[in-house]
Amino acid sequence: MVDACATRHYMPLNERPSVKVLPERPHSWRAILPSLRAPGAEFSLGLRADDIWGNPSDLVEGTYRLTAEGPLAGLPETVTFTQGQRALKIPGLKATEPGVIRITVANESGEILVQSNPLVAREGKLQAYWGDLHGQSGETVGINPIREYFEFGRDLAMLDVMSHQANDFQVKNAFWQDINQATAEFDAPGRFVAFPGYEWSGNSPTGGDHNVFFRDEGQRIVRSSHALLVDRDDIEEDATTTSALFETLKDEDCVLYAHIGGRPANIAQADGGWLRTSVEMHSDWGTFEWIMKDSFELGYRHGLVCNSDGHKGRPGASHPGASSFGALGGLTCFLAPELSRDGIFDALRRRHHYGTTGGRLHLDVSATLENPAQVFERDPRVGASDSSQTHHVMMGDIAAIADDKARVSVNAETQSPLLAVDVLRGMECIERIVPYGQDDLGRRYRVCFHGAEYRGRGRQTTWAGQLRVEGAAISRFEPINAWNHEKKLEQVGADRVEFDLLTTGNFVGFDIWLNGDAVNLEISTSLVSGNVTPSALGLDPAVLDAGGLERKVTVSRLPEELTVCSADFERDIELNATGDTPIWVRIATEDGHLAWSSPMYLFKRSSDS
Repeated sequence: MVDACATRHYMPLNERPSVKVLPERPHSWRAILPSLRAPGAEFSLGLRADDIWGNPSDLVEGTYRLTAEGPLAGLPETVTFTQGQRALKIPGLKATEPGVIRITVANESGEILVQSNPLVAREGKLQAYWGDLHGQSGETVGINPIREYFEFGRDLAMLDVMSHQANDFQVKNAFWQDINQATAEFDAPGRFVAFPGYEWSGNSPTGGDHNVFFRDEGQRIVRSSHALLVDRDDIEEDATTTSALFETLKDEDCVLYAHIGGRPANIAQADGGWLRTSVEMHSDWGTFEWIMKDSFELGYRHGLVCNSDGHKGRPGASHPGASSFGALGGLTCFLAPELSRDGIFDALRRRHHYGTTGGRLHLDVSATLENPAQVFERDPRVGASDSSQTHHVMMGDIAAIADDKARVSVNAETQSPLLAVDVLRGMECIERIVPYGQDDLGRRYRVCFHGAEYRGRGRQTTWAGQLRVEGAAISRFEPINAWNHEKKLEQVGADRVEFDLLTTGNFVGFDIWLNGDAVNLEISTSLVSGNVTPSALGLDPAVLDAGGLERKVTVSRLPEELTVCSADFERDIELNATGDTPIWVRIATEDGHLAWSSPMYLFKRSSDS
C-alpha cells in the first residue's frame, strides 16, 4: 500500500517492492573438509569465497591450485570458478591411510588464499558430521524462503545436518506442513540430514526458549502460545510452560535443546529428563558458558551444542552483520555411526558432540578407567536405561565407575594455531595447557573485551575508548572477532588504537606487535580503565574487571608467531567421592575461535544414579 498523494488514502500496488541484497567481491576464502573419516571412505572438499560481510561471493572467477598435506588421493591439481558460482564441491577424495590431511588453496600466481580445516583419517565406528540445527527463514522472522534456507546450509555452508526452528507463536498450521514437506524433500541418508522441528518460544519465567527436533515428519506442533496467530482453533493444545511441554512430549520421538536468545532458557523451571539432552552455549546472540554452570548446579547431565540461531538466511555461515547480534554463528560436530536421522539422533541422545564458535576442528576427549565402567545409553537419574561395561568412556557419556581417578585423553587438530587447551572439572579449570613457554613470549599483545550486561535480550555491552602505547610504536595491527565492519576498531597513528565495539557474552579485540619494549599500555574504556606494564606480563593475562555479566578487559602477551595446530596429551584426574564429576575441555585458537567438548559425567557406583 502507498499514500501516493499524502492524503492518508492508501492504494494497493500492483507489485510488492523489493530490494536485492547482493554479495561484494571476495574478501576471504573457505576450504572445508570433514573432520573425521575412515581411510578409504569417500568425501568432498568444499570451496567458497566470502565478501567482507561473510556473504558467499558470486564474483569469483579463475583457476586455483590445490595441494595436499597428508595421505590423500583423488585431489585435482586445479579447480576453476566461473563468475556466478558461489561454491564448488570436489568429490571423490579418499584418505589412503591413517593420518591428518590439510588442503591449501592458492591463486595462479602462487599466493596462498586459505588452508582447509584438518581431516583426521583413522579407523573407528564413529564419523564426524557438522550441523547447524537452529535458524529460521523468511516465513517467520528470517529472510528468504525455507527451501533457500536449506540450500544455503547444504550447498554453500557445506553442512551435513540441519533443522528449521521457527518461533512457534508465528507458525501457522499450513507453514508447519511446509516445514515437514521441506525436511522430507531435503533429507537424503548418507548425504544430508534434515530434521523437522520448531522453537518453543515461551518467556523466561515459563522456561524460556527451547528447540524441539523430531526424528520424523507428521508430528504435532505444541506451541508456547498463539501470540501472533489469528487462527486459534487449536489454542487449547498449547503448553505454556516447559513443565507442560515436557509432559506433552514425553512419549514422542524427539530431542530438545535449551538456548539463550530473546527469551533466555530458564532450565531450573523444569527438569527436561530424557527429552532435553543439551544446552546451546554459543550462537549469533553470544557465548553463554554460564548455562553449563546452571546445569551442573541443578544436577542435570546436559551435553552442549553451538548453532547460529540465525535470522539472515545463512545457516552454517551466519555472520552477525551490522546489527545487535554480537557473534558469528556456531557449529556442532556430531560423532555418529552414519549420516542418517537414526545416526544423528543416537549422537544427540548420548551427547556425542562438541560445539564451536564457527570454526571446524577435530576434537576427541575420552577417559580410560582401571576398572570397568557402566556406560548408560540414557541418563539413569531419570529412569532405567540400557547400559554396557567398558574401560573406555567418550565425550558425552554418563558412566558409573569404581575408580578414584580417570586417565583423560585429549586429541585436537586445528585449522588456526592453538592458544590454549583448558581441562575442566565442572566449572573448575584444573589445568591450562599452552603450546609455548615464558621464553617464547615476544612483543605481541592481545587485548580483548568480554562479557555482557546481563542474561536477557538487552545484553549488549558497548566498549568505547582507546589503547595508548608508551615507549614503543605499533608495527602491526590485526582485529580479532570484529564481525561488524561499521563498528570502529582501527590503529590511529603509531601509538594508539581506537574502538567502539559490542559484545554479547563473547569477546572481540585486537593484536598489536610493537617495535620495542613498551613501558606501559594505557587502556581507557566507557566501563573500566587501567594501565598494564608489558614487562610484567607472563603466561597469564592481566584482567581489568568491569562488573556486569563477566565483563572484563584482558591483555595477554604472546609469541611473535604461533604455529602449533595439534594437541595430544593424557592427564590423571581425581574424581569426586560423591555426585558427578563432569570432565570436558575448552579449546582456544589464534583466530579467536573457541570449542568445547560435551562433558563426560562420571559418578561412583555407590552414589545415587
